[in-house]
Amino acid sequence: MLLIKKVTCEYRTNLFGTDIQAPRLSWVLDSEKRGTYQRAYQIQVTGPDGNFEFPIWDTGRIESEQSLHVEYIGPNLESRTRYHYRIKVWDNFGRESSWSESSWWETALLTTNEWKASWITPDSTDIDPHANPVFLLRRNFHLKKGIHSARLYATAAGVYEVYLNGSKVGEDLLAPGWTSYLHRHQYQTYDVTSQLQNGANGIGVMVGDGWYKGEVSFIPRRNFYGDRRGVLLQLHVQYDDGTEEVVSTDSTWKSQTGPILLSEFFAGETYDARLEKDGWTSGGYEDSNWYRTTILNLPINTLVAQENWPTTVTETIRPKKIIQTPSGDTLLDMGQNMVGRIRMTLNVPAGTCITLQHAEVLDKDGNFYTGNLRSAKQMVTYTAKGGGVETYAPYFSFQGFRYVKIEGFPEQEQNHKLLIEIFTGEVMHSDMEPTGEFECSHPLVNKLQSNIKWGQRGNFLDVPTDCPQRDERLGWTGDAQVFIPTSAFNYHVGPFFTKWLRDLKADQKSDGSVPYVVPDVLANFVRRSGKKTWGDETYTSSAWGDAASVCPWTLYLCYGDNRLLAEQYESMKAWVEYIRSQGDNEFVWNTGFQFGDWLALDAEEDSYYGATPEYLVANAYYALSTRILRDSAHVLGKENDLHIYNKLLKGIVTSFHENYLTSDGRIAANTQTAHILPLMFDLVEGEVRKQVAYDLNELVVQNDYHLTTGFVGTPYLCLVLSQNGYHNTAVKLLLQESYPSWLYSVTKGATTIWEHWDGIKPDGTFWSDAMNSFNHYAYGAIGDWLYRYVAGLDMDEQVAGYKRIRIQPHFSNGALTYAKGSLISPYGRIETNWSLQEQQILVKVEIPVNTTAEILLPNALLGNVLEGGQSWSIGEGIKSANEVENGVHFTVGSGSYCFTYSATLVN
Repeated sequence: MLLIKKVTCEYRTNLFGTDIQAPRLSWVLDSEKRGTYQRAYQIQVTGPDGNFEFPIWDTGRIESEQSLHVEYIGPNLESRTRYHYRIKVWDNFGRESSWSESSWWETALLTTNEWKASWITPDSTDIDPHANPVFLLRRNFHLKKGIHSARLYATAAGVYEVYLNGSKVGEDLLAPGWTSYLHRHQYQTYDVTSQLQNGANGIGVMVGDGWYKGEVSFIPRRNFYGDRRGVLLQLHVQYDDGTEEVVSTDSTWKSQTGPILLSEFFAGETYDARLEKDGWTSGGYEDSNWYRTTILNLPINTLVAQENWPTTVTETIRPKKIIQTPSGDTLLDMGQNMVGRIRMTLNVPAGTCITLQHAEVLDKDGNFYTGNLRSAKQMVTYTAKGGGVETYAPYFSFQGFRYVKIEGFPEQEQNHKLLIEIFTGEVMHSDMEPTGEFECSHPLVNKLQSNIKWGQRGNFLDVPTDCPQRDERLGWTGDAQVFIPTSAFNYHVGPFFTKWLRDLKADQKSDGSVPYVVPDVLANFVRRSGKKTWGDETYTSSAWGDAASVCPWTLYLCYGDNRLLAEQYESMKAWVEYIRSQGDNEFVWNTGFQFGDWLALDAEEDSYYGATPEYLVANAYYALSTRILRDSAHVLGKENDLHIYNKLLKGIVTSFHENYLTSDGRIAANTQTAHILPLMFDLVEGEVRKQVAYDLNELVVQNDYHLTTGFVGTPYLCLVLSQNGYHNTAVKLLLQESYPSWLYSVTKGATTIWEHWDGIKPDGTFWSDAMNSFNHYAYGAIGDWLYRYVAGLDMDEQVAGYKRIRIQPHFSNGALTYAKGSLISPYGRIETNWSLQEQQILVKVEIPVNTTAEILLPNALLGNVLEGGQSWSIGEGIKSANEVENGVHFTVGSGSYCFTYSATLVN
């Protein structure tokens, strides 16, 4: 039976509140028959009534295998309108599916002139605009009977929550998210039909500083985007009789402060429940003693509809235990280094003041440790109003923590069981769909995989931050570009990086340089670090700025997203042209500041900069970005650019050989990273490549199978070893438990990835307080290799979006006895699962409909392979089979396959 299992619009099941005027539709197919692929499709789109008898767009039968990103090209869309769509397909067996279940997308405000609301803020003669307390803004309004539907469009200069008739609107947290506000400012759309009533209604908004004007980095500066908080809100109510009423922010709204006396990302939140304004968002609330509001002069033309997944509470965690420290503190141990907030539900006397302080680790004596937070206090203070059960969690702050120190709670030392029941951890991050799973026979590696995913969750909170706990939490471009392939295995990051890349493009300088962080809040900042200065007038670096090319290209490969690639193309080109203008000639980059192999272990003492020559790193990445730009030009049909950048790439590679290879074809710099980058970025080939790979392997072996790499070399170390015939060395590196290694932190109790290989040293002491995050995802980039080489689940980059899949498990002399990986790809679920069972290798594979897979069974012989317990044959999904130099190669269509062959053939 041929079924349409899932349909999406711009990656969402139902896309709500979009300003995309030509949305793209995708679908996933299901079939019990092997080798199924789509021959044709039909799409119908209709209007708000959902009546497909009279569609506004009907493609008719289109002969095509395309099932990803089919662009709507019907009549122009109207604002604030829901469009229903359904899909039908035909397959290669002559079968016709039923119509899919009807899905929809709904437009928001497609043009800025539809905004009738005004930005408002409290009148400064009544409320100090720079004061710490969170502002409350409200008004009453009346509605007629017969409410048919209602939509709320809202945003803030700051972070906000909206309440209607006493109830919160939506589940979003920290809206409108963090963008380059001066260029792009998101707004949200909410369906509030069920929250309205005929007669009296009340609406209220809380607005805090957030990223807009609060603390956003280690620079002692506030008000980066503006010095006044504000709100913009427009409520459209449609009645059954077809009329409409609009409630908008204007100077008739009232303002006040309330119980949130302080709310910052770094400092935390202070809440006095005795100051709550009961009923302040209800209809008919008496607000005559509230203050005035005034119009705030902020732009409308920068507004864009929500692009990213919203930030929400995605999981709740109960404390694992209560700890009494040697110094006498009472701590909650959440059992997991998490990002989010603590919710308390309690019944205590009025005026009881409870303080929660958050930290990631304990010191070697078992005491609460906050040194690595630097100036971030991560403090939450709650003063109870008394009189019954009350519940509270911070509104506009989040913390990175595993341990929580509790002070001021009655009976906290006498009743640990009660404390565990009172406090709950709420995990917060962008609500990405989980897509990937990895598991193997080594429990510490499985814990490493868990740590990688928790690190991603903690740092993908609207922007890809470097760390979530200290006074930083910035969207470092270098961290993002090395981790994006791993991130796209673990979670669906399409909307997440689409939004962030648009901010990168917006913040890119006129000369094409890309800032260290996006959104850019470090401009013109100068700081001495180690023996060099970073943040100088160039304010860019290789490997960091290359996020402009690496990230859109990776999203194209993972999701087949040509539109985003086209959208970012000029940004990619500007970055390459910036580099091209920097050196002594167009083929070399040998000027300006470089981070190099940041935090590499081969650095000089008291330095953060690795021993790999900084311009070797710069020129290797120059070649990578040029190669990506050339390949993007090919994908997008830009033939002139294709020739220009192919010629440039050849010149860069030649220059790299002249500057960084010896006369006998070896890398001149004797570091691991210096060998990794030329291999990873295809700067060497033939016998030279073999020599460089051999030398890299020797460097690892001579270091007793330990790495010395930093942020630049680490993500690719195991990849290039496996690619070049040294997979056993790569696995030994993976399984290494002594410092430095991935598993060292696991043996020390880590539940996320550390910033430093020795964040906690073998003797229990810490790396410097100055920069020692215990939740820093960059080194978690090893996850890409775990999926692709250990599990053997990979793509053919010539056909984007996993249209053609590569399955090639890599065995390692029995060091691992099984591994499995799965990925919910754009076409559906892919799975590979191999195991060594007695004298047999078992390889199970699942391939989704409308794709093909190239499967390589290492060290197998054609006549020795069984499929499904019997001899295989061409047909039934298997398209071809032949012996190759290193095993047996099968080409298969969709379906499930189970191959077995003799384990005695494994080297």
